[in-house]
This record gives sequence, C-alpha cells and structure tokens, in this order.
Amino acid sequence: MVIQPPIRGRLKKMLLAIMVVLVHACALATDVSAAQQAIDEIVVTAARRPTTAQDLSTAVSVVGREQLRDQKLVTDALSLMTGVALQQTTPGQGSAIIRGLKGSSILHLVDGLRLNNAIFRSAPTQYLALVPSTAVERIEVLRGTPASLYGSDAVGGVVQVVSRVPAFTSAEVLQRGETSLAFGTADRERSFSAALDAGNRRVASSVSLEHLRTGDRRTGGGERIRPTAYEATSGRLALGYTPDALQSWFFDVQYYEQPETPRIDELVAGYGQSEPSASEFAYAPNRRVFAHARYARADGPLGLAWRTSSAWQRIDDDRTTSDFGSTTRRFENNRSDLAGVLVTASRSTRQFSWIAGAELYNDRVSSRRREQDGAGGQLVSVASRFPDGSRVRQAALFANAERALPGDQRVLAGLRASSFRVTLPGTQINVPSSLTATDLSGDIGWIYRLNDEWQLVANAGFGFRAPNVFDLGTLGARPGNRFNVPNTDLESEHVLQGDVGLRRYSGGVRLELMVYALRYEDRITSVLTGDVTADGRAVSRSENAARSSIHGVEFGARLQLSDSATAVAALNVTRGTQEVNGVVEPADRIPPVHGRAGIEVEVNDAFGFGGWLQFAAAQERLSSRDVSDPRINPDGTPAWATMAASLHWKTAHGWQVTLALDNILDKRYRVHGSGVDAPGRNLSLRLRWTW
Repeated sequence: MVIQPPIRGRLKKMLLAIMVVLVHACALATDVSAAQQAIDEIVVTAARRPTTAQDLSTAVSVVGREQLRDQKLVTDALSLMTGVALQQTTPGQGSAIIRGLKGSSILHLVDGLRLNNAIFRSAPTQYLALVPSTAVERIEVLRGTPASLYGSDAVGGVVQVVSRVPAFTSAEVLQRGETSLAFGTADRERSFSAALDAGNRRVASSVSLEHLRTGDRRTGGGERIRPTAYEATSGRLALGYTPDALQSWFFDVQYYEQPETPRIDELVAGYGQSEPSASEFAYAPNRRVFAHARYARADGPLGLAWRTSSAWQRIDDDRTTSDFGSTTRRFENNRSDLAGVLVTASRSTRQFSWIAGAELYNDRVSSRRREQDGAGGQLVSVASRFPDGSRVRQAALFANAERALPGDQRVLAGLRASSFRVTLPGTQINVPSSLTATDLSGDIGWIYRLNDEWQLVANAGFGFRAPNVFDLGTLGARPGNRFNVPNTDLESEHVLQGDVGLRRYSGGVRLELMVYALRYEDRITSVLTGDVTADGRAVSRSENAARSSIHGVEFGARLQLSDSATAVAALNVTRGTQEVNGVVEPADRIPPVHGRAGIEVEVNDAFGFGGWLQFAAAQERLSSRDVSDPRINPDGTPAWATMAASLHWKTAHGWQVTLALDNILDKRYRVHGSGVDAPGRNLSLRLRWTW
C-alpha cells in the first residue's frame, strides 16, 4: 500500500510556503565570501554542525561528561535535564519522556546516526541504556520537532549521544587515563571502569572497559524488591586520525551487554493484580554492538565543508519468559541489524549558513521463538515475535538554512523529503505484505536578540513517524496482561508543534523558559479487540486510532551565585488529552509537574559539596490505558519529594573521592509510569584516579 499523507490545515500550508520562500531566498544570497563565523564555545551539534546553544532557536538541554561519569547507566543522566522525565520499567534501563511522548516518538541518535531501529517500541524502551558511559562526551536533548534535520521519529524531540573523541595537541606521543571504582548501598552497586588514551596531534586512540553489578533494589523504608539484580559489561575502541588542520578521520567500535536482566513489573503483582503476569521474564541478553566511521573535510569539493559517516548497529533483544502458573517456557531471539550512511555539506558565513545532506538506512530483523513444556521437554519452534526477515529501508534528502535579518534577528528553516519501505514476510498469522510511505517534513525558527543577554525565540514544525516492524508485525505478550496480534494496515503518524520562549545567556546566568503545544494525529495505539487468550490475556493490536493534544511549560536555570557557588533549577509542566475511537480522555503516560533544585559549591581546588531537592506532584489525570496498567496506581501516582547531598575531595596526584547520600529521608515513591519503586536511601562512594 502507498501512503501519500496530506499536509494538514492552513497553518501547515503556511509554514511550508514560508520555508520554501526563505530557503530559496537564502540560496540566492550573495554574501557567501565573508570569513567563517568564529564559535567561541562549542556546546552542541544539534544542528548537525557545531554551534552554540544561543545560536539555536530550538529548546536544547545538555548534560556533560562530569555528570555522566557518576551514573550507573547513561540514561540515569536524563533525569538531570530540563524538559525530560525518566521512566524505568526495570533498574537496568531508562527511557526519556519529552513533551509527553516516549519510545519511538523520540528519535535517539549516536553521533548523528540512528539508534532507533525497526523493533523500537512505541512504549518505553531499554535500548539507550546499551551505550557505554565511558564512550560518551555529552548528551544533547532537542525538545520539539526538528523535522527538517532528523525526519521520522523526531516527534517529541531528539536525544543525541555524542561520543568522546581522543585528541592531543602535542607532536610527542602522550598518554592519559582514568580508573574508577564505585559502590552503592540501595542497589548494592559495584562497578569498575578504566579508559586509556594514547597518541599525538595526528593519531590518537582510546580503549575503555566497564563492568557493573547490582543486587536487588532496596526501596524507601527498607524493602528489597526481588528479582531486580542485573549486571553489565561494556567496552570501546576508538581511533582518530588528523592528517592536517582541514581533515579528520574517526573510527569507533562500542559493545555493551546485560546478560540477564529481569523485567520486574511482569514478575511482581502490580496494581489491580492478585498475581503477577509471569513467573519468568528476563532479557537474556540485551546486547548492542556499534561500529562507526567518519570522515570530515573543511575545504572539500565546491569549497564546502563535507562530512561522511557510515555505521552498523546490531541489537539483540532476547527473552526467556513463562506465564504465571504455566509450565511452558519460551525462548526468544530477536535481532536488528541496522546499517546507515549519512553525507552532509555545509557552509557558514557571518550572515548566512546552511547545511544539506542525504541519508540511507537498511534494517533487517531476525526473530525466532521456541517453547519448552517442562524442564526436560523438547524445544518446539512457534510463531516468532516479529516476522523473521522483515526489512525497513529509509532514504531522505534534507536542507536547513540560517539567515541574519535586520534588527538583530535570525531565522532558521528547513525541509526534508523522506521515503520508507517496510517489508514483512508471510507468517502463520499473516500473508506477505509491504508498506511504502513518503513524507515531507519541515520547521522554521526565529531568534530575536533583545539585548546582549536576553533572547526571544519561536519555533514551528510539522513532522511524522512512519510505522516500523514493531507497529506492524508484533505477536506476543505485552505489559498490562495484554497479547498483541499483528496489523499490517497502518499509516504514518503526523505532528504539528510550536513553541515560544525567553532565554538569557550572560556570564553568570543560563536561563530558559519555553511554552509549547503540539497536535499529534493518526497516532498508532494499542486497541483491545475484545478477545481473550487461553491464558487470560486481553488481545490487542495497533491501530491509527488516536489523536493527542499536549501543551506545557519548561523552565531551566543555572545561576552563578559567587565565584564558588552555583544554583541550578528546573520545572516541567505537561498536560495532554487524547481521543481514541471517539472517546476523549487524558493522554497516556503524561508526567506530572516535576522538577529539581540544587546548589553546588567549590570551596577551593580540592574540596566541594552540593545539595539537591527533586520532586513531583501527584498525577491523577489518567487515561483508561493508564488505569489498566499494573505499573500505575489507578487512583493516581502520589506526589513525592526527595533530597540528596554529596561532597568530593581532589588531590594533587589525580585522585578524586566522591561521597553521596541520595534519598536522605528514605522516602518510598515511584516515578509516574515506572515499573519499579525508586531506590531508597543510598550511600555511594566513588574513587577516581586520572593521570
């Protein structure tokens, strides 16, 4: 079937016309010979080229290496970011909720290349947690619909992981390294990591290793939830080659594995349940392998800056499961092999800059499932979770331009044309089928500098999400005691989003206040069919049955109170409604009002301390899906607040000792939508040696 999605509404048509005129006018601009604008502080690569946060109209949050290196998982750092809520179904994963959206409605990238694959769920996923923390330089979160640069899945926002690139400035061969040990009481954490860089200004390499082991989680009040223990092992090898000042090569291989991670919400009876859904449920294993090569040249053909990236990613999502009370065990092997190529060309002057590019992806899904009746029973092949041999092919062309206007204003705009083809082989349930989708997406942004410190910004965009193999072909158990059957008759989802904000960037102040609204149409959601399986699970399937309206406010601030003290604060307010088959109700999984506030003090070069308060209001606006979800209290998720403190001491010989106490009052609480209670009082010790 061929889908030609209409451009909805007068506003969408007006935005498209404005962007076409703007991009055409920019292309005819003659001021392209001025010296390239200097960037004093490279903060983000959110525009697919290095720039500063104040030169982006899009709302962006950044967390750096100093904060990342103290987290068990890369995803743990998401809870520190303005505009982001962190959901955890199990302690071994974390999933971002941005502007009320989650899973495959958020595009996840590693160095500009897609982490989202063909089996990415529309629900919270565990795949971002499969990135080694020692490989990460920073995480950037774009909140909104940067549709011209990123295309499908960038509905609520983009989470971009930027890898650490080894580099030296000396002609001599040098070495530097870091070793870390960490211990924690709430999850009985024991972790070790080591990284070694070596090279000179032309050739530099990096090798790193990590191992993490946890025990069963202790929640507030002292109860340990079983089974929640897991372990993880990861490694990374990177090589950078810079033959001269105008070109560079980068090669990177990453590996991460959680051998056996239990899914606790299936193993423990939840809200509205008298017994759990499963007696056995483990991701065994979750594994990611990522290989990436990049070449960049500042003075390439046509006098443009060129960058070419190619990557291959394999994700194994294997499972061992058994329904509660059943003697039948199921063994699943689900794999995605995703290969991609991204080519961009760009040019920048003081008055005008642009970037254009093309990307191509091919994703192949392998899936099989076997059953065993009893401990010594014979393994029998049964219908797999996904149609084995399914493929998703994607291709896109995009362009984005920025132009200075009179009155200290800048306008940014872009367009993108995307094409998708999903192929599903025939199964015991369905005949062979294919879906072809073409979509046009775009965005426009405006920056008005009120003075040297304050900016007014606004953005509008229309984007989409094409159905993937998970949407079209999933067969098997789902959370909430459901059983999903395939539906290959789906269309793309579409979003229209806008925001306006006020920002301040001065020496001691970083402040951002954004107000946004989005309309999400043709949304794919799980709909009950009315049937029930033999083991009591409600049968559901995916349909384009929902439309959502979500709006909210995001506030973040970082204030330099003195030479030694810094205050940080964040507040996020989200509210949404949805219509499913004519029924209007609160939108699914919308986070309550939540935020954090804290202070960091560096007494001197050796000693510092900090304190934080994190909180969330009650969430009583629940959808019917929320009410039936055993992870969510049908009476609403109670409000909570928790405090934390830390101190660190550095020596002249490269040692740093960090002692932290989280959830000081040992509060028992659950983040809305999570499948497990948060850790109770946790005393952690981290020893780090750098040389």
